[in-house]
Amino acid sequence: MALSCSSLCSHLSLIRLCGLRTNRITNGLYSPCVSRQPRLSLCRHYSSSKVRRGIGRYVASRLQWANTKYESFLERRFPRFHQLYQTFVKGFKLLFHDAKDVRRIKAKMNRDRLQIQDLPYREMEKLRQFRRDLIKAIPLVIISIPPFANYLVFVLMYFFPRQLLLPHFWTPRQQVEFRGVYHSHRLQQHQPVLEGLKYVSGQVKDGQLQSRLKDLCTKVQSGKSPQVSEILAVRRLFSGPPLGMKRMRVSHMRHISPLLFLTPRLPGFLIGQRLNSHALELLQLDRALSRLGAHQLSDSELRHACYVRGLNSDSLGTNQCQEWLSQWLQVSSSLKDSEVSLLLHSIVFLSANYPKDPSRH
Repeated sequence: MALSCSSLCSHLSLIRLCGLRTNRITNGLYSPCVSRQPRLSLCRHYSSSKVRRGIGRYVASRLQWANTKYESFLERRFPRFHQLYQTFVKGFKLLFHDAKDVRRIKAKMNRDRLQIQDLPYREMEKLRQFRRDLIKAIPLVIISIPPFANYLVFVLMYFFPRQLLLPHFWTPRQQVEFRGVYHSHRLQQHQPVLEGLKYVSGQVKDGQLQSRLKDLCTKVQSGKSPQVSEILAVRRLFSGPPLGMKRMRVSHMRHISPLLFLTPRLPGFLIGQRLNSHALELLQLDRALSRLGAHQLSDSELRHACYVRGLNSDSLGTNQCQEWLSQWLQVSSSLKDSEVSLLLHSIVFLSANYPKDPSRH
């Protein structure tokens, strides 16, 4: 009996001892929580922002390396396609930069509660040009909506770059060529506009104004450039009948529309509305440019400003562009909003025979 009791006590002490050791192992150095801590700290260490930035830099460097190899391959094997590829890459960068600028300008207008006429010249011109580019891109976007239509779009863009591509995607050679083509369309309207003015002059009751308008048209048709004072002398005729924006004949407005690169193939009331809005926009641009000062423009900005206002400046020198733009601003700065029709006709008056030698124009 005593033996059995001692045996039972020894077994109980052994079980207790094993339980204590088991608890020590469970709660001590071999605890699962403790063993996971180094691994968690290691994961946290390697998932830090520094590691992510390092991976990003590595991927970017490999992509840049692959792109450089691809461009060198194109330049070596397909030089013409490489030129088109470079033009498209540069065009997308310019377009993306313009979109960022427009977004910044719009945010500035909303924040400061500005109207478009309150903007500086460069910002106003950026908004105007970007809006025209978007309008031109809409048909191309619509064509590319159906599945696999993007291949057709690429073919059309290759064969019809002037009609479909934005100026961002033109090569330097294409820019000069296409500007010449568009300007030739404007030149075709000079004579019809002058003939329309001479016809309308017969309806003017004031004999002095009638004579001044006829003399002005005859001088331009004879190959001479009029003075600013001669243009402003007939300004009264362009604020009301018969040459005000809301009083012109539809046939005459159809000849003026191509001067602003607007289509004449619209109903008469739409042509009048578009001409009026574009003319006021151009007048606001001129006022902003006068505040800035034409001498502040870079060479490319100066030539673009002349081109928008009716002069093909690709074959002209910088001094000639400055002289012509100065004359234009003298006219526009003297006009009221109600006389904006004269600004549109000044595209013909001032650019038809400039420079003095017609063969250079």
